[in-house]
Order: sequence, then C-alpha cells, then structure tokens
Amino acid sequence: METKMLRWTAEVTRMDRIRNDVIWQKFAVAPIAYKMRAAHLRWYGHVLRGKEDSVRKIGFNFEVIGKRPRGRPKQRWADTLHMNLKVAGVHPDLTLDRERWRRDTRIADPSTKPDKR
Repeated sequence: METKMLRWTAEVTRMDRIRNDVIWQKFAVAPIAYKMRAAHLRWYGHVLRGKEDSVRKIGFNFEVIGKRPRGRPKQRWADTLHMNLKVAGVHPDLTLDRERWRRDTRIADPSTKPDKR
C-alpha cells in the first residue's frame, strides 16, 4: 500500500516498469516492513528489561491452556519475533545493554540522514 501511494505521488504507474527500490530511494523512505521489524524488536527489548512482576512480562510469558485448532498453525507473535531476531542478527541477552540493542535493532531511515552541503 505504501509503495502505491509513493507511485501515485511520483506520477509513476506499474506499466512504467520502475522498481520499488528506485521509488523508495527517490523519496528517501525505508520499506514499512523494516520499520515494523525495528518497532517489534524495540518493544521486545522493553519487555525483557522489565521487572518480573510487570504486566508486560506476565503477558509475554503467559501460556494458553488448551488444544490448538486443526489445520495449519497460525503465526504467533513469538514466531515472528524469533524470525525478526534472526534477521537482525541479535540475541535476547543484548537487551540489557540498551545502547547496543538500540544500535543493532534500529533501521536507519534514509529521510533522517543529514544534508550533505
């Protein structure tokens, strides 16, 4: 959806055969999937640094009792989290070092780069 809006702003259609990454570079934006991954990992670090009796940690460690429905298992938050950790190349033990966690999980947004004047 986001690229569709960028194409509309640039007055470029899919028939022009211009790749999405070219459009993103033109507007200096990062793909929304990267931004979502960074937000996901930022929240996970926040949860792990919390106290054991905090609501966020209790909710994170909560185990649902019962059987899962038949068929393909739905993708859980934890499954996405493990995939994001693997993609970012970070380990959950790094959450206690806030500066390093922030540096390793943050996606640099091209629009926030300083001007080269």
